[in-house]
Amino acid sequence: MSLAVTALLVGHGLLHLIGFANAFGLTRGSAPTLDVSRVGGLAWLVAALALVAAGVAFTAKVPLWWMVAVAAVVLSQALLLTSWSEARFGTLANVLILLVVIFSVAWDAPWSLRGEYRSAHGEAFADDAVVPTLPPDADVLTESELEALPDMVAEYVRRSGAVGRPPPTSFEASWTGRIRAGPDEPWMPFAARQFNVIDGSARYFLMRARRAQLPVDVLHVFLESAASMRVRLLSLVPLVTVSGPELHRAETVTFLNDLALLAPGALADPSITWEVVDEAAARAHYSVGRDTITVELRFDPAGNLTNFLSDDRGMLQDDGSGFVDRPWSTPVLAYRTFGSSRAVSKGEGRWNVDGNEYVYIELELTELIVR
Repeated sequence: MSLAVTALLVGHGLLHLIGFANAFGLTRGSAPTLDVSRVGGLAWLVAALALVAAGVAFTAKVPLWWMVAVAAVVLSQALLLTSWSEARFGTLANVLILLVVIFSVAWDAPWSLRGEYRSAHGEAFADDAVVPTLPPDADVLTESELEALPDMVAEYVRRSGAVGRPPPTSFEASWTGRIRAGPDEPWMPFAARQFNVIDGSARYFLMRARRAQLPVDVLHVFLESAASMRVRLLSLVPLVTVSGPELHRAETVTFLNDLALLAPGALADPSITWEVVDEAAARAHYSVGRDTITVELRFDPAGNLTNFLSDDRGMLQDDGSGFVDRPWSTPVLAYRTFGSSRAVSKGEGRWNVDGNEYVYIELELTELIVR
């Protein structure tokens, strides 16, 4: 998609050189001819350079590329009107460029899903511009605090590198992967960012996926008292808007899943109560607001978390009207060290529908910052 936009801007710009060439007698053979004065020819050259510059700025991700593009389109359209019979089809390119600008601005505007995420992130981490040096008497997670955990959970926390460090209070993560709406639906590639504030039980998860080459934006917001999920096509067209107690319960499961996969040190928090299932599994009970959920964590003999399962994460129905109870799991495929933290680097999300399990999301963690 990005390559197509660049090609549109640059290609449209190069076509404007025909007006410049006509004005200065540089055309030969069967090249298109326009009745253009030399002053007009210079204007066609400026439009060409502006469109190419907008294409280069778009490729380089210059934030204000769209301003150059709008100015170029205005000039281009004015020139097309002076040679309407020969150059009128260039209007189509200008319309397409304006649509790209509208959707690009919509993705980045303060009222967009991305803008909401950025604002919430700024409020959550306003005081974290400089990471403070850990004082000698700082509270850190100790072996004695792991004694209340089932053995396999304690070993998993140790392997994460959390012992001897302050208990995590928040984290940020970046993901890539693919997702689908059902077992027979097409896969959609995506990139996502999230941040969680553990003590405040807050989670923001922003995803941009692509379906049929069109961008689909998704924002999950989970707070102690509320949860919402919104999906927009082209950053503007609402597709799904969901909130309410059923979603909050489901997102409570997701929040605990994040802690287990990305910040294992938080599993030692006394607010999580545990019971042993067998030597390879433990059950956790966790409450946020009015919701108390139960999950099961499974481990291999080396102390690695291999799966996270719950029946408390409802599945959104196809028409978006409500949730149905379905077993949910997130098998772990790989681990990696991010800074001083060892965390899951690859995983899946699975739904079990009437005994038939299918993968609906595949993720790879590309960045993790634990505070």
